[in-house]
Amino acid sequence: MEDEDDDYTGPAMLRTEDAAIAVEVVLRGHFQPIDGRFHWYGRIAANPEVDALTGGRSARVVLSTDDGDALGTLSDPDPWSRHRITGVGRPPFAVPTSLSDLEPTDPA
Repeated sequence: MEDEDDDYTGPAMLRTEDAAIAVEVVLRGHFQPIDGRFHWYGRIAANPEVDALTGGRSARVVLSTDDGDALGTLSDPDPWSRHRITGVGRPPFAVPTSLSDLEPTDPA
């Protein structure tokens, strides 16, 4: 079973000006009251196509899921060849935007 603390775990599309690569991601996010913005972040599973695209350097990318697209920054790979991705603003996954989104609905 997926970790229920994750905001999004699953497939995504990583895009640059030159390429589009199907990837697997684990993403989370939180509202930062100090700057008043939503910060999202996560990891992209090891993928040799991502390594070849970035050449081991950070890069600006667009990450897309079925819930939307977001501009993010891809970091250098970690020792397991996973890349960290971070972004600010609307994330590429669904987040609650009202209290009613957080409250369970009564089926009765």
